[in-house]
Amino acid sequence: MASDTDAPVRFEDVVAASRRLSGIAHHTPVVTSRTLDERTRARVHLKCENLQRMGAFKFRGAYNAVARLAPAERARGVLTYSSGNHAQAIALACRLLETRATIVMPENAPAAKRRATEGYGARVVAYDPARQKREEVAEALRRQGDPVLIPPYDHADVIAGQGTAARELFAEAGELDLLLVPCGGGGLLSGSALSARRLSPRCRVVGVEPEAADDATRSFRTGVLQTVSNPATIADGARTPSLGRLTFPLVRANVDDMTTVSDADLVRAMRLVWERLKLVVEPTGVLGLAALLAGRVEAAGRRVGVILSGGNVDLACALELFRDAPAD
Repeated sequence: MASDTDAPVRFEDVVAASRRLSGIAHHTPVVTSRTLDERTRARVHLKCENLQRMGAFKFRGAYNAVARLAPAERARGVLTYSSGNHAQAIALACRLLETRATIVMPENAPAAKRRATEGYGARVVAYDPARQKREEVAEALRRQGDPVLIPPYDHADVIAGQGTAARELFAEAGELDLLLVPCGGGGLLSGSALSARRLSPRCRVVGVEPEAADDATRSFRTGVLQTVSNPATIADGARTPSLGRLTFPLVRANVDDMTTVSDADLVRAMRLVWERLKLVVEPTGVLGLAALLAGRVEAAGRRVGVILSGGNVDLACALELFRDAPAD
């Protein structure tokens, strides 16, 4: 693997983010399950970021990024674009740090996520993803009032903050043979891989995407940045158009492999953690677990870490998914 000497984000940045988040972010539990171990023939450790503040790992990166702003920058307010979890994270971070938040959010974002974002005090600007690009909508707003843009994943302080979840996982579970991480824009995957490289060097890091949104997998395999447009997947947090300018090289340098799972795989994984582990996790949040359960990775006899990245799911929509896909 490549040296991180010249990397835009290093493990030392993750350590600094951990200090910044201490006493602010939840130190989420690591959960094990005999049922899960028997099904996978592995020893599985689930890092429950669905129990993080605002319900997802995104709080880590958002708070770290907003906290790093100079007072003059913070006074200008913060702008971002997000389908939901980063939106909520920025909204909460801005409320805690006493600055304004403006969020560009697709019209088809889960209603529960929009309500929560507005509940934290953010201004939501909706757009039609079929006709508009969120980056262009955000840029128009930025020109109007000059807020500081903190994008969902392609930002050094965001990536460093996200890496603190895996750092906590290794601190509690010890060295692992395999780490499975959901991938949308690659912020969590990049940060997690940095922690793995330093704390468990022999650990194999695998990013997991939905089959319909496999741009990062294609990018990883070809070495050329690939894109996807409004993919039809229930994993709304992974509908990102591509890896970013920072995350693409970080993923290529530090991740061992990428794989994909179907929406049906996601529903089965959700159902298992809801029914057997009593954990509410959203479709994007179970990407890593779905890959493990579907046999997309070799896990038998290994110590496996899985990051459950979030639990912000519309309950009515989840029940519809379960109704349409009966238990195995």
